[in-house]
Amino acid sequence: MNRLLGLLLLVGSLSLGSHAQNDSGPKPPVSDKTAAAAADRRAAEIAKATLAAHGGEKLTHMKSLLVRGTVDVTSSTFNQPIPATFVIVTAGDRYRFELNNPIQPLKQVFDGRQTYTTAQGLALPPMTSLGFPLLSRIGESGYVIAALPDAKKKRAGFRITAPGGYYTDFFVDEKTNQIKGYESSYDIDGRLITTSVEVDKFQTVDGLLVPDKYSQRFDLGTMTAYASFKAKQILVNSVITDDVFAIPN
Repeated sequence: MNRLLGLLLLVGSLSLGSHAQNDSGPKPPVSDKTAAAAADRRAAEIAKATLAAHGGEKLTHMKSLLVRGTVDVTSSTFNQPIPATFVIVTAGDRYRFELNNPIQPLKQVFDGRQTYTTAQGLALPPMTSLGFPLLSRIGESGYVIAALPDAKKKRAGFRITAPGGYYTDFFVDEKTNQIKGYESSYDIDGRLITTSVEVDKFQTVDGLLVPDKYSQRFDLGTMTAYASFKAKQILVNSVITDDVFAIPN
């Protein structure tokens, strides 16, 4: 049970992941390289349209985001929902995530220099390097946009790889340019974890289109965990004091 709840700290505005898988293999022929370059250019166009659909410059210049809500957790080995509440606060690279439940409250904080977590023994990735927060980095140096891997190219979308190798594959509604979902793969202590998010509903807040109802699946190999999130409050560019990101002594 504690392991399942601990893995929820991988979720951030989803969401999330650790070191991405490294796609390697023989170098493609020149014609394949040309096709790949064209696919990457198309992915960059989709990414720009997606950024515009979710707020454009308002999103890239967002100073802070605070989301509070409820979440129900289940798994393939424990199908009774575990009710909980969550709080996600981001400001630049800093973030705070809390999952409050009657079994084991969890917290993760990054103050811009170091990370604190109550989930001992888990090497957790930066929550601002994956999932929805990456959309605000489109066009920023160091954040590479590329076409989806071959197995996913039947769906409209793009991949963003952040500094350090963290990546998220975004899937986009071709009519609205809004994200329908996203996924990543993570390596935690030698175990490959794949997580995927499906967005059910958005909320417009101060010109930004933010997911406020979504479900997330964690494939852990030996177990699959599910989390259904529902935002109750979303605040954009509210004043966030430094003590929110303070590391406990």
